[in-house]
Amino acid sequence: SRTAPAHRHSAHSPWHDARAAAAGAVAGPLEAATVPLGPEALGRVLAGALTALTDLPSFDTSAMDGWAVSGPGPWRVTAPSTLAPTATAGILAGQGPARPLPAGHAIRIATGARIPPGASAVLRSEHGETVEQADGGALLSAPGGAPPGQDIRPRGQECRNGDQLLPPGTPVTPAVLGLSAAAGYDELWTYRRPVVEILVLGDELLHSGLPQEGRIRDALGPMLAPWLQALGAETIGPRHLADDEGVLYEAIASSAADVVITTGGTAAGPVDHVHPTLRRLGAELLVDGVQVRPGHPMLLARLDPADGTTPRGRSAKRTKRTVRTPRTPRHLVGLPGNPLAAVSGLLTLAEPLLGTLSGRMRSEPRRVRLADGVHGHPHDTRLVPVACRTDEKGAVVAHPLHFNGPAMLRGIAAADALAVIPPGGAAGGEPAVLLGLPWAPAVTNPDTAVANSGTGAIGGRA
Repeated sequence: SRTAPAHRHSAHSPWHDARAAAAGAVAGPLEAATVPLGPEALGRVLAGALTALTDLPSFDTSAMDGWAVSGPGPWRVTAPSTLAPTATAGILAGQGPARPLPAGHAIRIATGARIPPGASAVLRSEHGETVEQADGGALLSAPGGAPPGQDIRPRGQECRNGDQLLPPGTPVTPAVLGLSAAAGYDELWTYRRPVVEILVLGDELLHSGLPQEGRIRDALGPMLAPWLQALGAETIGPRHLADDEGVLYEAIASSAADVVITTGGTAAGPVDHVHPTLRRLGAELLVDGVQVRPGHPMLLARLDPADGTTPRGRSAKRTKRTVRTPRTPRHLVGLPGNPLAAVSGLLTLAEPLLGTLSGRMRSEPRRVRLADGVHGHPHDTRLVPVACRTDEKGAVVAHPLHFNGPAMLRGIAAADALAVIPPGGAAGGEPAVLLGLPWAPAVTNPDTAVANSGTGAIGGRA
């Protein structure tokens, strides 16, 4: 039998404890595999350190268009064919090594081209002047001279072969793909992305058009999949289910996803079927309600491991090299049905769980000063949307936003983060921990950074 919500509240987990339980619900990341360098790797997390396979650059290169010169000027301009027999316009990027450049000579060179042996500097095109000589040659001079090493990128300037470029746990971004290619990689060793199946519950939900006749638009279906993908997950759904316990049981029992996310049905109303279904499945409730507003009816459960093969999401593929780990149990995150309450559940339970499954490094929390005071709940933590702005002294300040009720999305749509407001509230000028949003720029305020408190709160993600 169900217990009334007012009585169950005393058993709710403190917010910080709930986030820690979600992060620690699994022992570690999913299995690792090699994936080709490209779109399939994007969004995954490095399972090992990315080390340079070569010096970068791998040879001395010109940083500018101009002349490679040897020694102090003026310099006699050398015909390209004398140093690089196949060249007609000077030494170009991609050409093989040229013959040594004699002292007192210069030769045209392009940005990115290999510096010929004997060259001491590169003189930019706009800094040099050439004068035709009686013998048909040309003399190059530079009023400012050409100090040794000028505009030469020396071999190994960025890294040496074997240097660690990025640590394990780094998400693979477009920039990481570019660095990996430059460092000589054709594939990356990464953890598998968690597969998440989204089940949107409710007979009252419309999927198009205007709200009418007591029914409302489904706001969570369009929002959850891209949000979870931004957290590094592969998604199945959303699937829209009627308020039927048998339908919900079959959907959860048959899911092969690493994580099932449900929306609505986590309280104790007449059509709230999540708790009875979890009991029927023999699931273990790890978090059953959280002392947070909005979103206190959220929950986290461990399901029996799924049968069959590795889950397949929208882009999962076989890879050349795979390390299998013992099967990770499936989990279910039950989000409340109100939109902002569901966002609270995402940040409190889903994000820490997915972070561990995907192998992402946990960032230190950031504290940013509040521009205005925020009323608190007497006993619960509050998560309040804020917009981060720079004040006249250059410090980041968090401005609490209106429209922060459980059913509202207007505030979070304009937010850069959610501020964690302790029970009792916070006054204007006090620092608050921020929960970053995956699409918002990182909040950096080094003067107010605090040590990692184990909450996993962050100021933003790449």
